[in-house]
Amino acid sequence: EVQVVESGGGSVQSGGSLRLTCSVSKYTSSALCMGWFRRQAPEKAREGLATIYKDGSITYADSVKGRFTISQDNAKNTLYLLMNNLEPEDTAMYYCAADELLDPTYGEFLLDPSMWTYWGQGTQVNVSS
Repeated sequence: EVQVVESGGGSVQSGGSLRLTCSVSKYTSSALCMGWFRRQAPEKAREGLATIYKDGSITYADSVKGRFTISQDNAKNTLYLLMNNLEPEDTAMYYCAADELLDPTYGEFLLDPSMWTYWGQGTQVNVSS
């Protein structure tokens, strides 16, 4: 089974930056479709932020486009999410997800958490004003 582990969360002031890291076992990250999601509050639904496919195709949610950058280092089997100009509204638990079958033909459905199979436990990001 694919294991997914996130790291890099923490506390930052508004306007600051953080880089989240996701490590994947069993498969190389280049063999999977990978994505970042977040849940801003326990009662809120998980929100898709960015996805990347093995051919380099990337999808961003409008809410983070221009501020967040997804990338992967296939040699290190690692996925990243660079978050710039963070706002208090970005405070959330951030999750990494992986899937063996998703591809860019799914379009915006890639941002739907229900489409994904493997999930990490999450890493908390707190942004103060």
